[in-house]
Amino acid sequence: MRRLLLTIVLLLSAPATWAEPDAAFLAKRAALQLNAASLALRQADKASDRIAALTRTVQAYESGLVAMRKGMRHAAIREQSLQLEFDAKRDDIAQLLGVLMSMESTSPPLLMLHPAGPIGTARSGMILSEVTPALQAQAEELRGQLEEVALLHSLQQSSAEVLANGLKEVQTARTRLSQAISDRTDLPRKFTEDPVKTAILLDSSETLQGFASGLSHLADDGEREIDLPVFADAKGTLPLPVNGTILRRFDEADAAGIRRPGLLIATRPLSIVTTPWAATIRYRGPLLDYGNVMILEPSDGYLLVLAGLNRVYGEIGEVLQAGAPVGLMGGNAPNNSDFLSLSGDSAGSTRTETLYIELRYGKETLDPEPWFASKPD
Repeated sequence: MRRLLLTIVLLLSAPATWAEPDAAFLAKRAALQLNAASLALRQADKASDRIAALTRTVQAYESGLVAMRKGMRHAAIREQSLQLEFDAKRDDIAQLLGVLMSMESTSPPLLMLHPAGPIGTARSGMILSEVTPALQAQAEELRGQLEEVALLHSLQQSSAEVLANGLKEVQTARTRLSQAISDRTDLPRKFTEDPVKTAILLDSSETLQGFASGLSHLADDGEREIDLPVFADAKGTLPLPVNGTILRRFDEADAAGIRRPGLLIATRPLSIVTTPWAATIRYRGPLLDYGNVMILEPSDGYLLVLAGLNRVYGEIGEVLQAGAPVGLMGGNAPNNSDFLSLSGDSAGSTRTETLYIELRYGKETLDPEPWFASKPD
C-alpha cells in the first residue's frame, strides 16, 4: 500500500501547465468586440458621415474576428493538451481515484488498526500523514483540470454562434460600405480625369516607375489648389493601410530573386484598405502585373502606391481624408471551420492575400516602413 501511494505521488507530482494567454479571457473579450461592432453596424446608417462610420465598423469586425480566432484556437489547443495529458496519465489517475475512494469508504477506526500491532499502526499513521496531503493536492489539481476542460468546451460552443454572426455581419458591413461609396457625391476634386491621357499613359508604360513619372500629365489645366497637411512631417506616424504581416521588406529578394522597392504585406481575404494620410487619387484600376492599383498623392511630389487590391473605391482626382477606404483585398470569405483551422500558425495560415506598398518622391523610391508608426503584426 505504501509503495503504491508513493508511486502515485511521484508520478503525478508534475504541476499543470496553464494556458498563456488565458483562452477564456481572449474569447470573451473578442465576443465583446464583435457585439460592439454589431451595435455599430446598426447605428452606422444614422451617422452624419456614413462612410466613416461603416469603415470603422468593418475594421472593428476584422479586429474582433481575429481576436475571436485567437481565443478559440487557444481554447481548442488547451483542451486538446489537457486531453493528451489525461490519456498519458490514465492509469495513474485511475490508481489515485481508487486510493481516494478506498480511503473515503473505510471508517477512521479501521484505518488506525494494523495487523502488526501498535508499532505497525504508528508506522501506518506516519505514512498516511505524509502521503495524504500530496494525494489531496493531486485530487484538487485533477478537479481543477476537469473544470477547465468543461469551461473550455462550453466556451467554444457559446463562441461559435458569435463567430458565425460576426463573419456574416462583416460581409453586410462591406456591402453597405461599397454602396455608400458609390452614392457619395460630396468629395472635393482637385482635377478631372482625362480618359484619353490615362489610356495613352497605360499603353506606353512598361514599368511602375514610368507610369508614376507620367501621372502629372493626367491632370487637366484646371487643376485646383487644395490645402492638405504637410506629408513630410508624417514620417513615423502613419497607420498601416491594412492589418497584416510583412512578407518582404524594401528591396528584399523573393524566391525568384526579384527585388522590388516596397513592402509586401500578407493580409486576410476581403480586408479593408484605407489611406493613411489625406491624399488625392491619381490613379485607380489595373496596372501592368500589379493587379488593381490605387495611387495616392498625399503631397506634391509624393506618391503612395497600393497594389494588389480586388476592389478599388473612388474616382481619379478626388481628395480623400485620412482613414478613408480605398478598396478591399481579394479572396473568399472564410466559413467557421476554415477560420478556426488549427493547421498552420495563427498568422500566416489565414493571410492569403498580399498588398504591395511603394512610396515615391519624384523619381526616387523610399523605404515605406520607417513612415509607419505601427509595424505589421
